[in-house]
Amino acid sequence: MKQNGTLSNIQLNNLIDEITQLEIDEVGDAHHSTSANTPLRADAFDLTDNAKIALIEGHFREIMNVLGLDLTDDSLAGTPQRVAKMYVKEIFSGLNPANKPKVALFENKYKYGEMLVEKNIQFFSNCEHHFVPIYGMAHVAYISSGKVIGLSKINRIVQYFSKRPQVQERLTVQIAEELKVMLDTQDVAIVIDAKHMCVSTRGVQDTTSSTITAHYSGKFSEEKTRNEFLAHIYQQTNH
Repeated sequence: MKQNGTLSNIQLNNLIDEITQLEIDEVGDAHHSTSANTPLRADAFDLTDNAKIALIEGHFREIMNVLGLDLTDDSLAGTPQRVAKMYVKEIFSGLNPANKPKVALFENKYKYGEMLVEKNIQFFSNCEHHFVPIYGMAHVAYISSGKVIGLSKINRIVQYFSKRPQVQERLTVQIAEELKVMLDTQDVAIVIDAKHMCVSTRGVQDTTSSTITAHYSGKFSEEKTRNEFLAHIYQQTNH
């Protein structure tokens, strides 16, 4: 109730909660990102993986308790440990530079000077705003400056940067910039087409839309080269 024309403490707290929640929702939906680098603290890797797993297990156990779940049930008893291990060793393993793929360069002995396209690279990531899956396909191309890498390494680079809390725009840039450095070329292109579970399972709950992001640099900034790349990735295969 109002007291002398002012809001009571309860009303004020409720209003603050509503405003804060609106701000959180708006930031999440707008896909704001601080930079092209994944935001990490300076001490992010001071703890061992096993120490992180133990801490996350305890925190996730508390989350489940708050939700009212019965952790004495056989089906739920091991869930906190499973989730903790999954976070550190699997779906967020790309946060740790120690897991970065080792890539060896080879001489382009064939003198192949056209674009190389690796398309339909399936990836799974997680939205950093709601920690729910992002999944889709990445299509990558580069033109050799004299060096080449094994095809599977392109897939591994995509997977490495996917395995961290992400926004799709940042993921696109990180993969492109890493390839430029590794291949010593600016002639790199990437298109990502993905679905976001934060769109399909919450909020607007749209299960049909997908999000496309792209990065073109070097020769791929030229319309002819870019269109050739797009024609390769979107061409239909006749069976």
